[in-house]
Amino acid sequence: MATPQSDPSLSPLRTVAVVGLGTMGTGITEVLAKAGREVIGIDVSEAQAAGSLAALEASTARAVARGRLTEQERTDVLARVRTGTDLTAAAGADLVIEVVPESYDIKHQIFRELDGIVRPGTILATGTNALSVTRLAADSARPERVLGLHFFNPAPAMKLVEVVSSVLTAPSAVAAVTDLALELGKEPVAVGDRPGFVADGLLFGYLNQAAAMYEAKYASREDIDAAMRLGCGLPMGPLALLDLIGIDTARTVLEAMYAESRDRLHAPAPVLKQLSEAGLTGRKSGRGFYTYEAPGSATVVRDAHTPLEGAALTPGRTVRSVGVAGSGTMASGIAEVFAKAGYQVVLAARSEDKAQAAKARIGKSLDRSVGKGRMTAEAAAGTLDLITAAGSYDAFADVDLAVEAVAEDLEIKQQLFATLDKVCKPGAVLATTTSSLPVVACARATSRPQDVIGMHFFNPAPAMKLVEVVRTVLTAEDVHATVREVCANIRKHAVDCGDRAGFIVNALLFPYLNNAIKMVEEHYASLDDIDAAMKLGGGYPMGPFELLDVVGLDVSLAIEKVLHREFRDPGLAPSPLLEHLVAAGCLGRKTGRGFREYARR
Repeated sequence: MATPQSDPSLSPLRTVAVVGLGTMGTGITEVLAKAGREVIGIDVSEAQAAGSLAALEASTARAVARGRLTEQERTDVLARVRTGTDLTAAAGADLVIEVVPESYDIKHQIFRELDGIVRPGTILATGTNALSVTRLAADSARPERVLGLHFFNPAPAMKLVEVVSSVLTAPSAVAAVTDLALELGKEPVAVGDRPGFVADGLLFGYLNQAAAMYEAKYASREDIDAAMRLGCGLPMGPLALLDLIGIDTARTVLEAMYAESRDRLHAPAPVLKQLSEAGLTGRKSGRGFYTYEAPGSATVVRDAHTPLEGAALTPGRTVRSVGVAGSGTMASGIAEVFAKAGYQVVLAARSEDKAQAAKARIGKSLDRSVGKGRMTAEAAAGTLDLITAAGSYDAFADVDLAVEAVAEDLEIKQQLFATLDKVCKPGAVLATTTSSLPVVACARATSRPQDVIGMHFFNPAPAMKLVEVVRTVLTAEDVHATVREVCANIRKHAVDCGDRAGFIVNALLFPYLNNAIKMVEEHYASLDDIDAAMKLGGGYPMGPFELLDVVGLDVSLAIEKVLHREFRDPGLAPSPLLEHLVAAGCLGRKTGRGFREYARR
């Protein structure tokens, strides 16, 4: 790694003071020093300043061991950093970045003192993610030189930096820190001043809803976190992420967001207050939603809420054969999953041709697996032989489990369940793959509601590991046990949830997507900036607008309407922009245009 020394092409922000040497301040110090900046680290605590320097020494030593720095470069980096406890050390800085606790009083005091210490041209940046940059600027003697510079944790690894300007900020100051961020190897996104900015503005509403879902005992902490990791490809589940961020910090951010938006989705869940006031603030205290090996440790240990391994369940029913109803992508994917696990599968549709076409689609999928070396040609042929295509649901007469995967229309599903009730043998388990409709409404269409359960697979079913297992108030215990056992046999991760709109994943995912659309609607940020912010700052595999266009805007709107109708929360009302695009036939990739335009295939 080449480390700049005194390159005249670098931005004029050569000397930077970092005020507050906690985890974030230490990370920012490392990023600046590695990029050739002279860094003055300042903290009121001598121990904290010394700890920050020790952390930097350890981090750069690891970089040398991994071949990312030479020993000489490490020496140069460490030589560029000095620490102290007095703000007057910032006198010669071109830029000051404060990352002290989220308190107006503390930040105001620091900015007032800095006004009397630094040069007139020095830029003062706040690292806040919750407080008003405008309010901090207005209290300064140089409001045009005050802005927000929001790094993400861990600062050396995370690419996103939000550059936050107030109505008072001079464009030259914004340009200078934007250039600096680029030279640090970061991707700056310009945003206006509102609590949470882009990434945290979307992230914290989602985290808050997850905390409320846990508090309501709708699902276990383990199931909520597993659902969002496996169902959405997120690097961490929301409750584990709250523990990492700090439950007290999350509460502060949400309170600031709620004070401005008055959106109930931002009103901190009571459990956040209870935990933070009890000192259970997450990893840093050793306990939050989870319990950790020690304060600061990332290792989760068992506690009273940890599920027992192999806990005795009611014995399930025997399942040897499975019926899959439907002929679309989801139905064929589910049939493939069951056949790969060795089950006899009957794939039935409204006509023999549709059923045969669905089986042919499975054949092509298996051929692709053979081509990629994931299975042998013999195994693929054997899997396909386990699938029988049928043009009538009468073929389900002997199946032990019938899985419905037809159109997401309650009337169509109810008609199908009435048919399954007639053709399936007594004791057969009847499952719906609905993602948003009430499972109990399907159950009530039969004379055996105790045998009906939800099995929500994710698309594409062969690749996605998650299945949401949805019990109604009428579902029998042995039916639930049966489906859990089947999920284990087909190598899927089952999470338990109750029969309410959105289950776990969609109930947390779609309000986040809806809020992203509202940001664009309000001209707060662009599609590209929001997508970049969530990928780079939140670790999301896709930005919200990329995902909306893949899912389909019509599907997204339907789910938003279901959530709004069930929970009656004004914050869940679908964005008018989403409704307008759907009305115009702009449904995403499948129509060639959604939030973005796509080349026609």
